[in-house]
Amino acid sequence: MSTRAIRFLKQKKIPFEVVTYAPAQKGAMFASIATGYSLEKTVKTLVVNLGNGRYALVLSSGAKRFSLRQLAKVCNVKRAAMADAQTAERITGYLVGGISPFGTKKQLPVIMEEKILQFEEVMINAGQRGTMLVMTPADIKAVLASAVAKFA
Repeated sequence: MSTRAIRFLKQKKIPFEVVTYAPAQKGAMFASIATGYSLEKTVKTLVVNLGNGRYALVLSSGAKRFSLRQLAKVCNVKRAAMADAQTAERITGYLVGGISPFGTKKQLPVIMEEKILQFEEVMINAGQRGTMLVMTPADIKAVLASAVAKFA
């Protein structure tokens, strides 16, 4: 199996392990339950509207809620809001529930919640519902040139 995300990581020579499950539902909690992987170490990829036609990808722990107000401060914008599903799919080229930060159609800035870096490895979407990647947060940060901030 191959997705744009997997091809992107292979091209960059970033190590990962593919984990699959039957995607009966969307979301980090379901992926965590279906794979037996810790929800805290399951990273969700969210598309956030920063205003003026600008968007960013936010990587956050599946077990944490994050503050859009705090994120707006981190991004130095007046307001941040979740992108609607149609916009998120158009910008990333992935379906909601399968959005990966790797190999997106449009290159977007990536902001990673700092707590993710405390883990040895995490699970993150591979660009297709039911397909996840297990890899180190340090590799994710490096390959995406992610900004790291506290917003959860």
